[in-house]
Amino acid sequence: MDFDIAVIGAGPSGSTFARLAAKSFNIAVIDPKTDSDDSFHKPCGGLLSQDAQKTLARFDLTLPKDVLVDPQIFAVKTIDVEQRLIRHYQRFYINLDRHRFDLWMKSLLPGNVTQLEARATGIERVNGGFRVFYGDKSLTARYVVGADGAASLVRRTFFGKSKIRSYVAIQQWFPETNPNPFYSCIFDKRTSDCCSWSISKDNRFIFGGAFPRDNCRARFEEQKKRLEVMGFRFGEPEKTEACLVARPRGLKDFQCGNNGVFLIGEAAGFISPSSLEGFSYGIDSGLALADCFLKSEKDLSRRYRNATRHLRLKLLGKVMKCPFMYQPFLRKMVMKSGLSAIKMIEK
Repeated sequence: MDFDIAVIGAGPSGSTFARLAAKSFNIAVIDPKTDSDDSFHKPCGGLLSQDAQKTLARFDLTLPKDVLVDPQIFAVKTIDVEQRLIRHYQRFYINLDRHRFDLWMKSLLPGNVTQLEARATGIERVNGGFRVFYGDKSLTARYVVGADGAASLVRRTFFGKSKIRSYVAIQQWFPETNPNPFYSCIFDKRTSDCCSWSISKDNRFIFGGAFPRDNCRARFEEQKKRLEVMGFRFGEPEKTEACLVARPRGLKDFQCGNNGVFLIGEAAGFISPSSLEGFSYGIDSGLALADCFLKSEKDLSRRYRNATRHLRLKLLGKVMKCPFMYQPFLRKMVMKSGLSAIKMIEK
C-alpha cells in the first residue's frame, strides 16, 4: 500500500483526524479546496458555536485574525415568516469566513501528511486495502476515512443502503445594504420544512437556506420575495453557492463504518438536524476516530462506534427538539411566550 490511511475531504473533521493520526500513520488527504477564487466554497453561515469553540480550546488552538470577519453579533433574530413573528435570542457564536477557516485547518496538517488538491472520483477494494482514484491518478491505502460531507462518495460506495435525508443548501452573497448588520434564523413552511439563515460579513450580506431537493431553486427565490416584504434587502447577487446538506432524523441515519472504511463528520450523519451546525460534531468525531487508531488497530469499528455514542445521543436530543422549532403551532407558542427571548430596546 502507498499509504496507511487515505482521508477523503479536509473540512473540520478530515483535517482534525489527519492532523492527530499523522503521529503514527502515513496519511494522504484528498481535497479540492484551494485559495483560488474558483475553488469550491461550502455554503455555510460560518458561525463557530460554543461547542466548537470548546473543542478548539482543548487543542490549545487560537483562531488567526484573517479567519475572523466583522461584525461579531450577539443575538440571533428568529423570524417566522408565515406568522409574522420576530424574536431575538442571545447566542455566543464567532463570525468567521468558512472557506478561510477550512484552509486554516488544512494548514495545521504536519509535513508528513501528503496533501492532494483534487476531488476523489472513485474507490474500490483491492488486495490488502483500497484504491482511491482522483483526477487521472490513483493511490492505495490500508484504510479509507470518508470526511466528504452529505454527498459522501465513501458512504455511497460502501454503505449505499444506509441513506440519510438530505436537502440542497443554496447561498447567495450581496453587497450589504441593510441599515443594521444582523444574523437571522428563518422559518417559512411554505417554501421549506428546514431553516434558512442570513448573516453580515465584511460589508457583504449572505442569505442561504436548506430546501427540499425538488424545485429547490424556485423555493429559494420565492422565499427571498417573501422576506423582501418583511424588510430584507437583497439586490443583485455577487455569487451563488450550492451543495447537499444532511439532516438526520433518527439513530439509523448515523453510519460510523466498518471493514476498513470509516465515516466522520457530516458523512457519518453527525450534524444537528435542528440548526444544521456541524463544526463541533465534525471536529469531535475526527478526534474520536484518531484516538481509536492511535490506541490500537484491533477492533476499530466497535471502538469507534462506542467512542461516538455520546455524539449520537446528543444528536438524538436535537431530533427530539425539532418539533418545537419546526412544527408551526409549537414554534408559535414558544415565540409568543417570549421564553428566553431578549427584550429589545426601541431606538
